Amino acid sequence: VPGIGEIIGGSQREERLDVLERRIQELGMDPEQYKYYLDLRRYGGCKHAGFGLGFERLVMYLTGVENIRDVLPHPRTVGNADF
Repeated sequence: VPGIGEIIGGSQREERLDVLERRIQELGMDPEQYKYYLDLRRYGGCKHAGFGLGFERLVMYLTGVENIRDVLPHPRTVGNADF
């Protein structure tokens, strides 16, 4: 969205074991460090995907507010939480 940025995004994880093993090798990574993850694919798993929604950016778009700080329901900027 012009002036706001990305509001929503999504992805699907690669579940094909052969593709994962080949890519690890191509990138020169140590397969042993990913053994647990590869075993999840080797012994069963399901296809899964997800998405993320930038709620504050959506509110900016819908309301026309120009600064994201003005639409934060719970500000997360430095100095707003005293501990």
